[in-house]
Amino acid sequence: MRLETYSWLAVVLAVACAAINWLGLAGWMAALVILVSLAAHVAGNALGTRLREATDRDLATHRRPRQAVAEMPRMSPTHLEQRSQLGWLVPVSAGIGATCGGAAGTASLLAFTASSLPGAILGGLSSAVIGALLGFLGASFVEILRTSLREAIAAEQAAVPADRRA
Repeated sequence: MRLETYSWLAVVLAVACAAINWLGLAGWMAALVILVSLAAHVAGNALGTRLREATDRDLATHRRPRQAVAEMPRMSPTHLEQRSQLGWLVPVSAGIGATCGGAAGTASLLAFTASSLPGAILGGLSSAVIGALLGFLGASFVEILRTSLREAIAAEQAAVPADRRA
């Protein structure tokens, strides 16, 4: 490396230290993210422009004649491909998760921290939202797993010939 490179490195390091002192570490990091985003945007535009200019625009000369494509028979859509109601399991699980999460969050804040009652209630509401989300996700997973297994078993039974069924 040349002396000029080291000089530029020293200047950048000095500016970075001054920015940390003036803006604080979080402000300097935010400025760095913005500068990197701008540099990536400019580089992406330059790359896109170069690729667009290098592209052959006369596509009609390179096209092959259309070939007849055989139509594949369409399968009927499965239950998971169709829109359907959630069922009773998902909202009940979300409600149970919200209740348990809210109660556990409020009790934990009151027992283990020096939180005031309004703070504990607000924290309990946050815990209730997280509990409801976890209940919803768990119940949705169980519902999809149950439906998938039911369809797989039905498809397997339909594929077995009638004389081989037990």
